[in-house]
Amino acid sequence: MSLAVVGELSAIQCLFGAMPTPLIVLPDRTITAEFMLMANISDMIPFANIETFGECVSLANPQVIIATAAAMGVLTPMPCEPIVVDPWISEAMDVFVEIMPALDMTSIVMCIWAGAIHIDEPGNATVEVP
Repeated sequence: MSLAVVGELSAIQCLFGAMPTPLIVLPDRTITAEFMLMANISDMIPFANIETFGECVSLANPQVIIATAAAMGVLTPMPCEPIVVDPWISEAMDVFVEIMPALDMTSIVMCIWAGAIHIDEPGNATVEVP
């Protein structure tokens, strides 16, 4: 099986965000592939692993609701504050990075403001796994 390498050089995108952002893999990780620290399902900590996506347009976000109401119902984007509380969902459940399943290009994680965060650009390499 071939697995797209997802790690420190990968880009992620939120459905309600204005722009992609890099996935941050903390430097205490020791597993690499193609000279890139590999990510696992625990790399979901807001502002440590997942930075802002620019502006948010989710009507589940209280800041967007308030700004939109103040603008007489015109959708008004507000600064993104990604709040993720559950680990990534990955199809690579049998491939481990450290002690957790690896992320793959189909991985997804949910923000509490209803945004689905997905892998936009996994990286430039694939690896063969058993």
